[in-house]
Amino acid sequence: MTNYEIMFIVKPDLEEAAIKKEAENLKKVLTDRKCKINEEKAMGQKELAYEMNKYKNGYYFLYVVEATHEAISEFDRLARLNENILRHLVIRVDD
Repeated sequence: MTNYEIMFIVKPDLEEAAIKKEAENLKKVLTDRKCKINEEKAMGQKELAYEMNKYKNGYYFLYVVEATHEAISEFDRLARLNENILRHLVIRVDD
């Protein structure tokens, strides 16, 4: 398995429970595929560097995981389809 850092931004106009549910759903995508979550951070609401889809703020989340390429591909696919995710980024971390 390979180490990855995953960051994603959730829309700020959702209720707090819905924001946490979106993060848990994306985490479940990884854990269902036998990935190991080494670190999980809810970084809170932050101002975006530039306006995205008429939003100036977003809720940031960071996961540091050990995962297979297939699990990351599925995470990427589902994050692209999820309309509540403004942006996401997956970076492979070299040891």
